[in-house]
Amino acid sequence: MSENEWENEREDTQEEAQAETKESGDESKNEESLFICTANRDFAAYAQEELRRLFGSVKSSILSDREVLLVKLNVSSEEAVRKIADSRPIFLRHIQPVQFERTGENAGELLGEAAAFVSETGLLHAGARAALQVRKSEGAGGDGVPQLKEWAEELLRASEAEFVTADADWIVSIYLTADAVYAGVSRPEDNLSDWSGGAVRFRREEGQLSRAKFKLLEAEREFGLDLSAYRSAVDIGAAPGGWTSLLLERGLKVTAVDPAKLHPSLLKHSNLTYIRKNASEVKFRDNEFDLLVCDMSWSPKLMVQLVGDLLHALTPGGTAIVTIKLMHKKPMALIKEVIASFENSRLQVQRAKQLFHNREEITLYMIKY
Repeated sequence: MSENEWENEREDTQEEAQAETKESGDESKNEESLFICTANRDFAAYAQEELRRLFGSVKSSILSDREVLLVKLNVSSEEAVRKIADSRPIFLRHIQPVQFERTGENAGELLGEAAAFVSETGLLHAGARAALQVRKSEGAGGDGVPQLKEWAEELLRASEAEFVTADADWIVSIYLTADAVYAGVSRPEDNLSDWSGGAVRFRREEGQLSRAKFKLLEAEREFGLDLSAYRSAVDIGAAPGGWTSLLLERGLKVTAVDPAKLHPSLLKHSNLTYIRKNASEVKFRDNEFDLLVCDMSWSPKLMVQLVGDLLHALTPGGTAIVTIKLMHKKPMALIKEVIASFENSRLQVQRAKQLFHNREEITLYMIKY
């Protein structure tokens, strides 16, 4: 996305943003809060626009090229966290509070000062469970992140907290650039994601058919779904079978539709029906499936039409998980148009999110009504 393209869309939505933020009044006028905000690469400007629509005035600077911003908001930290969480942003993937910042060029000294600040909060007492998340900008030199994290944890040992990778009471966030350090302590639910930078990592399995499987795994986690709770699914554009393989692992009966070949390892699965045709050529019974998934490189307009034509086969109350490619110069306007089109086709959009494993696309979670 070029700066001109983003600026054009920002101007298109500026009046709407002002109208939405006008109602907030003057109660927080004198308060400010600082956050490090992360989006997928090349989409930070859209995350910034989401913040602008929420808060009106947003001051920001780039910490890491094309994905990480230092953002100052004109409300308290508590109000900012609440409003961001309630808005369910599409492009903003992760936030971390900045309660401490120091400038300098000696990474060791900066890390030591950040660790001292964290210890002085008193939150990492004996019995507390803490996750330590250390990141650095592309321009920061010195040791790698694993070494920096090990060093920071050693500096925090005196706090007597238990350091964990999951189910933490507190997340300690430290971000290093070439000439500064930023640190904060927060509850996991206040960061939008409890993964460092919102980068959800899954271990690649032996024999895994494609990395596309990670998108559906992340969607299941992000949207609070349990794929094993469904009975029968149709996977549109299934080849080579990444999403189909996950649904089969979850115990579903799966109808995979694609003119291209599925991976041979799937073909003998007892719960698989493979239809080697274009989805537009296939006839399904009404209410045949309670889950429809689709991850195809089609234009958004064609995707909306294809899914709409197949909705008769999805039971009322059934779920659709669909990726939408952002092939348009104005993604935010495109997303608004796509959601409106789906809702006119009896699909209620529950969430729209650019997942970590999405690239130039978003994932929609929808329910048929």
